[in-house]
Amino acid sequence: MKLLFLGLLFLLSCLFSLCFSQSYNAIFSFGDSISDTGNLCVNGNPSWLTTAQPPYGETFFSRPTGRCSDGRLVVDFLDTIAAEAFGLPLLPPSKASGKDFRQGANMAIIGATTLDASFFQSIGLGDKIWNSGSLDQEVQWFQQLLSSICTSSQDCKDYLGKSLFVVGEFGGNDYNAPLFNGRSPDAVSAYVPTVVDSISNAVEKLIGLGAVDVVVPGILPIGCFPIYLTLFQSSSQGDYDQNGCLKKFNDLSSNHNSALKQALSKLQSKYSSTRIMYADFYSQYIHMLQSPQSYGFSNPMKVCCGASGQGSYNYNNNARCGMQGSSACADPSSYLSWDGIHMTEAAHRAVTNGWLRGPYCNPAILR
Repeated sequence: MKLLFLGLLFLLSCLFSLCFSQSYNAIFSFGDSISDTGNLCVNGNPSWLTTAQPPYGETFFSRPTGRCSDGRLVVDFLDTIAAEAFGLPLLPPSKASGKDFRQGANMAIIGATTLDASFFQSIGLGDKIWNSGSLDQEVQWFQQLLSSICTSSQDCKDYLGKSLFVVGEFGGNDYNAPLFNGRSPDAVSAYVPTVVDSISNAVEKLIGLGAVDVVVPGILPIGCFPIYLTLFQSSSQGDYDQNGCLKKFNDLSSNHNSALKQALSKLQSKYSSTRIMYADFYSQYIHMLQSPQSYGFSNPMKVCCGASGQGSYNYNNNARCGMQGSSACADPSSYLSWDGIHMTEAAHRAVTNGWLRGPYCNPAILR
């Protein structure tokens, strides 16, 4: 029996390697709090940042690491597969000092927006965003790392052509800021073309630098987030869909994702030698809500860490996870939402599986 188990383990290891048409040199990640593995906290955990306080990180790291979850994120699980298949280490935050970035780096940072501060100033929200970094700034951070990775333009193209890029998701914070400050979903939909154009331009810039395999996630169904369901609770049943999510907010997410897919399709046609993969956060999140048992979730609509027992979703803006008065559930793996706007490690693991093998990434990362 032991020999049979070892044989199956060896076979699975071989399949992981064979599913990739090439062996990646590195993984480079860009994004916001869904992907940040420590950039905002690279100099220590600031006391004012709730996501840098316990119980964040408790499931896997046993301490806060700057990740907005109880444990690992999608990018961590992607790194784990890459580490097993190709010997790559887990991605270091790009702002960390003394790190070797030749096998990858994570530029993602909590609070990142697609658009820069000038856009939010132009719509009267300049003081309502974190301004920790925009997508363009993250691309600039990546370009600053290139001198430690490759020596010439051609050398960079050759190296980056054998690396995996994950760009996003982006857009969530661009919409959160106006929505949380009184703008309607219909009004915020007007920003979608500008946001999507910025994402498309960034992907094209990375392709120009040498990227070939690029994963670009859409945004999540924000109308299903406990924070939105609590802050924008409605007395009209017509405002909710069959899953109990707020329709107008999910329509905004759907509009963004439809526009993004169209933009990526144009890029794929323009750069036929690249492989641009659309990762479908939205559809998989909905599937996890509709079929929670198949993912091991018994509490798909409630927050694990927050105001336990309060309201329909365990969410209270004055007792958010990491704040005084909040508490965490005993078993985060049975929850989809960790803190009301970010997912649990268990959900991140499930999403990763959906991206690697499909059907929630087109084409699937593993091939």
